[in-house]
Amino acid sequence: MSTIVQFEVSFDGMALKADHYVGRDSNRILYVHGAGQSNRHGHRLVRATLQQRGLGSVCFDCIGHGETGGTLAQSSVASRTRQAAAVAAAHALPQPLAVFGASMGAYNAIRLTQSQQVDALVLMVPGVYTPSAYEVPFGPDFSAVIRRERSWCDSDAWEILSHFEGRLLVIAAEHDATIPLEIPERLVDAARRAESRVLHVVKGAEHNRMWSLLQETPADFDAAIDMVVATVNGGRQ
Repeated sequence: MSTIVQFEVSFDGMALKADHYVGRDSNRILYVHGAGQSNRHGHRLVRATLQQRGLGSVCFDCIGHGETGGTLAQSSVASRTRQAAAVAAAHALPQPLAVFGASMGAYNAIRLTQSQQVDALVLMVPGVYTPSAYEVPFGPDFSAVIRRERSWCDSDAWEILSHFEGRLLVIAAEHDATIPLEIPERLVDAARRAESRVLHVVKGAEHNRMWSLLQETPADFDAAIDMVVATVNGGRQ
């Protein structure tokens, strides 16, 4: 029987709503969802599958999302990183962490390597951002910064990943209209010191339809999950 524990974490006057898919063997995955309408429940498929493999994970609704509520204007990319760190600390996740990030959450995952012990990174349809956007509250000013042509080119993600010595898995969608393939390719290329670095491009997938597409072909879904498990477990599936 699968166990899911609901909890909340106080952060800047808000209560971050979170849950823990309790794993049989390991419980060190911290999962950060994306922007837009994203929330923690959008990642149940992957998290439940990992739980079946013995790997537990913690995920939360960032401020302005899901059950946490509030407004996006109360948050920023930097705040999301701090929120994730607060959840990891409050729930006493064992370190080194395995940090998963989807879309915007991938950049938060990369940033977390600067403040947390992290030995595994799984970045899905990863977005990265210029440092000048990091502390800007979500809203028109933030949008103006990131909508500059190729604003992500001067991201500090490349430099941060150049120091990462753990295991890196980047999963990209072949037909991603939001994230150009150049970004996941550059992320993998930047991680020159990583113990391992893998780029997996899901054929036919789109930014918001990757795991559900993979699920339609069980062999492909299982192969992708095997990569994730191997990244978390240091090569062991």
